[in-house]
Amino acid sequence: QVQLVEYGGGLVQAGDSLTLSCEASGRTFNQYAVGWFRQAPGEERRFVAVITWSGDTTYYADSVRGRFTISRDNTLNTASLQMNRLKQEDTAVYYCATDALEYRASPRTDGIFYKYWGQGTQVTVSS
Repeated sequence: QVQLVEYGGGLVQAGDSLTLSCEASGRTFNQYAVGWFRQAPGEERRFVAVITWSGDTTYYADSVRGRFTISRDNTLNTASLQMNRLKQEDTAVYYCATDALEYRASPRTDGIFYKYWGQGTQVTVSS
């Protein structure tokens, strides 16, 4: 079992940067892809970024590609989401999640493929 806790959310201005962290407990964190998702008020949860278990492959939603960077450190059981040039439309609760399947080679963007989720961290971008 894996427990996830997100850190780093907050209130920033448009154009600012923010880094979210996801800390995992459990010995098998390094066997699973990690995804970041977000949910804005009144909207469904949406995919943001994913990194494979090895860290070799990443994939981003079109809305954040070029501005956000996902990374992981398997020695520390952490994953991060570096967010640059933030926009008001990035305002949401951000969640990290681990894949339900170990050692998956092709990252998934649908939340149904993820088993463990953090409690979320709020990111608010003001104009």
